[in-house]
Amino acid sequence: MQINKIIIGLLLVACSLPVFSQAKSDKRPNIVFFIADDMTRDMFNFLPESKGRNLTPNLDKLVEEGTVMMGQHVAATVCTPSRFNVLTGTYASRANNPQVLQQLKKNDGQRVVEWNTHIMPGDANLASLMKAAGYKTGAVGKNHVYEVEDYVKIPITADASDKKVMKQQRANYKATQAAYQACGFDFAEGIYYENPDFNGPWDLAVHNLDWSTEAALGFIKDSGDEPFFLYFATTLPHGPLEAERAWNADRTITPIGKLDKAPDVLPHQSTIPKRLKAAGQEVNDRKANLLWMDDALGALVQSLKDKGVYDNTIIFFFNDHGQYAKGTVYQGATGNPSIVWKKGGFEAGSSTDALVSNVDFTPTILDLVGQKYNEKEFDGRSFASVLEGKEARERGSLYFEIGYSRGVRKGKYKYLALRYPQWVKNLTAEERQQILDDYNKKLKTRGKAPNNTDPSKPFGHVQIIPGGGDAEFPSTQRYPHYADADQLYDLEKDPNEKVNLYHHPDYQDIVKEMRAELKKHIQSIPGSFGEFKTK
Repeated sequence: MQINKIIIGLLLVACSLPVFSQAKSDKRPNIVFFIADDMTRDMFNFLPESKGRNLTPNLDKLVEEGTVMMGQHVAATVCTPSRFNVLTGTYASRANNPQVLQQLKKNDGQRVVEWNTHIMPGDANLASLMKAAGYKTGAVGKNHVYEVEDYVKIPITADASDKKVMKQQRANYKATQAAYQACGFDFAEGIYYENPDFNGPWDLAVHNLDWSTEAALGFIKDSGDEPFFLYFATTLPHGPLEAERAWNADRTITPIGKLDKAPDVLPHQSTIPKRLKAAGQEVNDRKANLLWMDDALGALVQSLKDKGVYDNTIIFFFNDHGQYAKGTVYQGATGNPSIVWKKGGFEAGSSTDALVSNVDFTPTILDLVGQKYNEKEFDGRSFASVLEGKEARERGSLYFEIGYSRGVRKGKYKYLALRYPQWVKNLTAEERQQILDDYNKKLKTRGKAPNNTDPSKPFGHVQIIPGGGDAEFPSTQRYPHYADADQLYDLEKDPNEKVNLYHHPDYQDIVKEMRAELKKHIQSIPGSFGEFKTK
C-alpha cells in the first residue's frame, strides 16, 4: 500500500510539471531523436576509419546536409546511463531509482554508474518536458533506461511455447509501455525492454527493426497537426549480430510472440545482400545490419515527407557511446560524433569541433523548439548557439563517470581516477575465483566463451569481475594503464592514451589543476568518491 502511495505521488508530480511558454512561431519544429546502439567508428563513412566503406545512403545524406558534431562527448559510456544523460540533461549519478539507492551502503556512499540508472515517474525528462510544452511524444525500440517496476525477469532459457511464460512476457511489455507513459510519452510501441538476449526467451531473442519502424511510422502518421517528438532507439548494431538473429531473422518474431504477418515497411531482407553486392560492398553481418538500420532511418525520412512535415523537422542522430573503450572514460568511449540535421542546414556549416556532451541534448532541444527552462535544472548546457554559428559557451571542462571511475577533460588534457570501495579491496582469492566462475557460466548460457579465466586479473572499471565484464574486456587489453588508480594523458601528443603522465615530474602542476577540476564536478554531484568527496 505504501508503494502505491509513492507511485501515485510521483505521478502527480509528473502531471504538475510546468508548462513552458509557447514558441513565437506557431510552426514549432518536430524533433526526431534517433539513437543507435554500439556503433563503431568504422561504421561512419565520414570518419577516417571508414572513408565510405559502408552502404548507408540515408545517414550519409544527414551528414552531407546537416552539421556533424565532431567534439561530441558522452558522459557515461554504457547503454543505460548514456540514455539517462540524453533524456534528462543530467549526469547519471543523479539517478534515484531503487537499484542505485540500494547500492549506496555497500559502496561506502559511492554511486556506481552502470546499467542501473533509471528514469522514474516524476523525473523531468525530454518526454515529460516536451509533452508539457504541447508536443505529442512517442517512443519505439530499446528501453533500457525507464524504470519498469512490475517487470519480472524471464531467463533466456525459458520456453516461449509455455503459455505462462508468454503471459508474463506480454505483461512485461505492457508494464514497459505503462512506464513510458508515466514518464511523459503518449505513445510507446515496438518496444524492447532491453537488448534481445536479455529480453526473454531465446526463441524471441532476435532483432526486429521492421516491427519497431512500423510503430514509428504509425506514430508520425497519426500525430495530427500537433508538433511531435519521436525517440527512436534502435537495438542495432548491438549484438546479436548473426544473420539468423538479426538482419535475416524471421520478421514475425517479436518480444510478445509471433505476428500473423511480417511488417511491410522496409525493403525486404532478401535485398540487403543484393544491394551490398551491387554497391561493391563486402557482404557480412556487420554491414548487413548497418544497412538494415539505415533503411529504418530512410523510412522515417520518407514518412516525414509523406506527411508534409519534412521541412519542419530537426533530426538528431546519436550513437550511445564510443565502442572502442566501452565502459571506461577513455576517449575511445567518450569521444563520439553526432549529427544534427534540418532542411537547409545550420549556420555552423557541415561540422564543428565545439566540445559538447550528451547531457547537452535536452537543453539544446528545448532551445530549438523555443521553450523556456531553468538552466540550473540541468548539468548540460544548450549548444543551439553553436548550431547557429556562434562560439560555444565556455564550460571549463567536460566531466565523465562510469562504474568506479571518474574523469575530466580540460583543453588537451584528460585525467582519470579509479576508486574501488572497501568491500572490493577485501575480496579474497577464493571469492575472486567464484565471481569469475559465476560470470563465465552466464556467458556460456548466452553461447559465449570466457574472455578471461585468470582470477588475479584486475577488475573492470564497471563490473567487479576479474578481467572486466564482457563489455569492458576489450579495453583491458587496449590500454596499458587500465588498472592505474590515477591517469593523465596529453590528448594532442597521445590521442590513444598510452602514456600515463600522472607521476611525471614535468606534469605535476597539470595534475594538481586536473584533480581540482575533477573535485569541483564531484562536489556538486551526489555520492562519495574516494578522497575527492568522502560523504
